[in-house]
Amino acid sequence: MDHHAQTKQFTPGHAPTFAADGDIQSIDPGHDAKGLQRDLDDQLRPDVDEPVSGGSSDQELPARSWSLILRRVLKVAVGLAIVAVFGWLPLRAIWQTSSVEAVVNARLVTLRSPIDGGVSAKSGPSTALSVVNEGEVILRVVNTRGDRARLDDLRRQMSRLENERPGLAAKLASAQAAQQDLARQSSQFREGRMLQLEARIAEIQSAIEAAVSRREEATASVERASSLIRSGSVSTVELARLTREQSIAQQTEIGARRRLDAAKVELTAAKNGTYLGDSYNDRPSSVQREEEMRQRAGDLKADLAHADAEIAWLSQEIASEQQHYISRSEADIRAPVTGRIWEKMTSPGEDVRAGQALLKLLDCSSAVVTANVTEGVYNRLQLGDQASFEPNDGSPAIQGTIVNLTGSSGAPANLAINPDVLGKEPYRVTVSMPGIDTTGKDCAVGRTGRVVFNYGAPKP
Repeated sequence: MDHHAQTKQFTPGHAPTFAADGDIQSIDPGHDAKGLQRDLDDQLRPDVDEPVSGGSSDQELPARSWSLILRRVLKVAVGLAIVAVFGWLPLRAIWQTSSVEAVVNARLVTLRSPIDGGVSAKSGPSTALSVVNEGEVILRVVNTRGDRARLDDLRRQMSRLENERPGLAAKLASAQAAQQDLARQSSQFREGRMLQLEARIAEIQSAIEAAVSRREEATASVERASSLIRSGSVSTVELARLTREQSIAQQTEIGARRRLDAAKVELTAAKNGTYLGDSYNDRPSSVQREEEMRQRAGDLKADLAHADAEIAWLSQEIASEQQHYISRSEADIRAPVTGRIWEKMTSPGEDVRAGQALLKLLDCSSAVVTANVTEGVYNRLQLGDQASFEPNDGSPAIQGTIVNLTGSSGAPANLAINPDVLGKEPYRVTVSMPGIDTTGKDCAVGRTGRVVFNYGAPKP
């Protein structure tokens, strides 16, 4: 048989096989690609009925089959796990209501100069890492040309009053000494006048007793003459004379009693401090001078008290004006909050005006997260909804609350990072994050992540 006789025809889709003598044999037309692979394995693998070289026994074939099956199962399990992990994360991100971009933000506190002057750095060691504590001095503004005209005027008034006060005190002491001397003279005059009046009263009483005796004698003489006139022993003229003497004695007694009453009135008035008489005023000159000196001493005492009150008031005014002058000439720029220096707008040695901005301080105690979202997410959000911030550095999520929904309008201008830089979506949301550690050097402003919104949760 020639070569052409040995060749057999086969249709496409049938895989040929070669016999040992080189003839091409056709395979069963019903075999597919798996059947071809199986036939190839049967051709390459030694026959299971023949002994395997190297002394292998027939029990090794099932073990090798089980190991192949186990490896295939492990490969399938690993593949399914990879598909589950890398397929679930994108699917989970699609299902969650989250932001497109998010960044940790904080408010800026602008510190301005309260006075005109030159800027100087604070004394002491410099602030490490630009971190400042609340109340810490950052800068000083000194005005060497401060207005001190009122302070100098108050000090001049104080000097004048302090110089006048010793003179007033000396005049007051002299007036008080003179008043005491005149008071002593007045007392002596009063005592003397009372003794004089008492002596006059005693004299008048003696005169009254004498007048009473003369009246009684005259009365007896008239009675005797009246009894003798009937006998003619006493003439009528004598009786008339005796009657006249009786009348004079009675009037003398009455006059003495009137003088006694007047002397008693003068004594009573002298005891009360009033002096009655025809040759002098109601008060003697010593008493009048004592009253004048007492009035002068009172005026000097009032002037001295007024000077002391003026000195006390000026002392308070000088102390207050001194503080005002110091506040107008020196000002310590202190940090109102704990945070970081964000921007310095002046340098030591520069002259500034009152109200000029000196620096901006990052308020790390009130951190927020600024995020932008799609229009669909924005329309479902409300103020007070719960949200969580997931940082891109892999740290745990932080819970927060929506505090501002600005949408496409302008965001607050006093934030460290302007929300307009988040440009992927125009709708912006501000979330308060009290749990963010933004104190001291760990102020996390600028760190990125994403915000996941839970708008179905109950509001706090």
